[in-house]
Amino acid sequence: MEIRRCPWSESHSMLTSYHDMEWGVPVQDDRKMFEFLLLESFQAGLSWLTVLKKRDNFREAFMGFDPEKVSAFGEGDIQRLLLDRGIIRNRQKISAAISNARAFLALREKEEKFASWLWGFVDGEPLRNSWKSENEIPAETELSKKISKELRSRGFSFVGPVVVYSHMQATGLVNDHLVDCFRYEELSPCNSRSSSKERSSTPAMDSM
Repeated sequence: MEIRRCPWSESHSMLTSYHDMEWGVPVQDDRKMFEFLLLESFQAGLSWLTVLKKRDNFREAFMGFDPEKVSAFGEGDIQRLLLDRGIIRNRQKISAAISNARAFLALREKEEKFASWLWGFVDGEPLRNSWKSENEIPAETELSKKISKELRSRGFSFVGPVVVYSHMQATGLVNDHLVDCFRYEELSPCNSRSSSKERSSTPAMDSM
């Protein structure tokens, strides 16, 4: 029996593996949340495959995606990262990763856990869409705009609505697998709520 997947995942084995094992799986761990947030901020304007190919290098360069260690980075670390051919060498994004680590810790200090705070925007349950085509999937939604605004007010950068929606997709706050994809039902518990109201007129799959 043929396994049906979201078409974007079939162009490269790394995308297929990521799609089958990670994309849309609900994340409750703070370090994993920070990892995706960091990687998605570097992905802005690029393909997700580019980031996946460099993921292990990012993990080493950013101390296992430990926000406490990244928050302590200084100018010397920025220079080190700018010389690291294994990652995306962009000073603004590198600086944002460091300041975001500090904002992440500040938010967690007030809210106890970043993941719990973020999941609060969907009442702790994944939103489930019913897309039949990739062309239907939005690049951003009213909710991602709301979360983006809140993150920015707390000192985060490179967290526009598109980056935030990619983060929601990756960490399972929203199930955007197509309805005929084998992962759609696997990630659709009975209590998942339909997110038909969470739609946008600007579809895009650049985050993939």
